[in-house]
Amino acid sequence: MPSLTDAMAQHRNPVEMLRNSKIGMYVYPVVTPEFSNWRDEQRAWRDSAVLFDQSHHMDELIVEGPQAEAFLAHHGINSFSNFSLNRAKHFVPVTPAGHVIGDHIIFREREDKFILVGRAPTSNWLMFCAAWGKWNVRIKHDPRSTSRPEGERVLRTHYRYQIQGPDAPKIFEKMNGGPIPDIKFFHVDWINIGSKRVQALRHGMSGAPGLEIWGPYEDKSYILSTILQAAQDAGVDLVRCGSRAYSTNTLESGWIPSPLPGIYTGDGMMQDYRDWLSTEMYEAAGAIGGSFVSDNIEDYYVNPFELGYDFYIGWKKDDFIGKAALAAMKDSPKNRKKVTFEWNKDDVLKVIASAFEDGTPYKWIDFPQPNYASSSADMIMQGDKMVGMSMFNGYSFNERCVLSLGVVDQSVQIGDVLTLRWGEPDDTAKTSTETHRQAEIRVRVSPTPYSREAREAYAADSWRKKSA
Repeated sequence: MPSLTDAMAQHRNPVEMLRNSKIGMYVYPVVTPEFSNWRDEQRAWRDSAVLFDQSHHMDELIVEGPQAEAFLAHHGINSFSNFSLNRAKHFVPVTPAGHVIGDHIIFREREDKFILVGRAPTSNWLMFCAAWGKWNVRIKHDPRSTSRPEGERVLRTHYRYQIQGPDAPKIFEKMNGGPIPDIKFFHVDWINIGSKRVQALRHGMSGAPGLEIWGPYEDKSYILSTILQAAQDAGVDLVRCGSRAYSTNTLESGWIPSPLPGIYTGDGMMQDYRDWLSTEMYEAAGAIGGSFVSDNIEDYYVNPFELGYDFYIGWKKDDFIGKAALAAMKDSPKNRKKVTFEWNKDDVLKVIASAFEDGTPYKWIDFPQPNYASSSADMIMQGDKMVGMSMFNGYSFNERCVLSLGVVDQSVQIGDVLTLRWGEPDDTAKTSTETHRQAEIRVRVSPTPYSREAREAYAADSWRKKSA
């Protein structure tokens, strides 16, 4: 099968290849788009309680064996010195040059067994590294459900649900048959759901109380019905969240979900990796969208300092991939910082209004989230100077505005009003992009997380802590 290297050889540069991908819209698979309507579904995680079905849109990787911990510690920036049983971490791998590849949530189930959950780039990287380095580990890969199952039966290793919101604790207590354990942030304990004993992670994607639960996929229907009954018995209006609203919770909580994996450059190990990746995998088939176009693919890369992940770095570890590069860039003034952009209402309405006028409209802003590319890079301008990138955007009914997450130069301050260039600068072959013209949208630089609830409620060592 052709490799990523083969695919790249057919284009002038990787940017050209990815900007012209015909993969289409990014799809959150299987889960219905809306159970009620996406506005009420967004509002539920702030006002009552919401049920997220996370069973289908993420890869799952089980890593076990005598060298499982050593393998993961070598291929992630994280310290493993305090990673005891029944804990979770936000696992981040980087390339030898220090560029972020992706991220996963990693659970430690045994001394020699870990479960990782997240997008494909991290899964693919770890599968390659396990073979390339001849580690004594066993890996089981359960890829995300197919984007368009076309009526075929979908099976996964585990179901995964999250219940979140101010009324969530009432549901937990009812389905557990009594008070649940006091689970610390990003710790795991066991609770009851009817007759089933399940693992629960203390988590919350918008700052409200939340638990993520998982277990064998064959139990999924029973678990769902038991949760819904417990909510009814507790007198809680539990709102099921569809795939349209699901992706927007991160706009309020500040996690950038899809940075471009920094794997398209580099020799040695990185060249071997590109030879290993097939043209059907995320790295070759994915799309870059947005107004920023550069001939240098590295202009789209980010590092852990820019995403607010620097406090994860296990500097005391003997060695890990990217350690030397991260040490060199640690205090660089070139490192950007993560912020939220609040889009100007009048400018957004101007863009929408153009669809009702003659002539070529501005790029359509889909609500609540324009998933028209795998990774996004819209230019953030201060006058004629580009000072950052907007990397993920959408509408929050809770905040009544369009928000986006991205990075800016260190000189940019909270409260600054900048300009976002919205839309592709020219025609691309992306099937998810209509003929349009570019627009300029004023954006106010705002804190991350944007939601006050998230800023105040997340633990001090959370990756979603205020970073600007």
